[in-house]
Amino acid sequence: MSLDPQLLEILACPDTHHAPLTYDVDAQTLTCTECGRIFPIRDGIPVLLLDEAVRPAGGADDGGAGERGGVSQPSGADA
Repeated sequence: MSLDPQLLEILACPDTHHAPLTYDVDAQTLTCTECGRIFPIRDGIPVLLLDEAVRPAGGADDGGAGERGGVSQPSGADA
């Protein structure tokens, strides 16, 4: 399923910089051009929630928010 080009023009990263997003048709994701967060597209609907975004490997530290990818990451505590 492909996203409407007009929708892609107005979508932006939900972080404070509101940077444009690039669309990966094959992966069904939107990637922020500023912070590199990768947002999933589920059932044709972009999920632009910072808690659902995945940080790319080697991305900048955002002050404590971890990656999301289906596996819970401990935050300094013993698991």
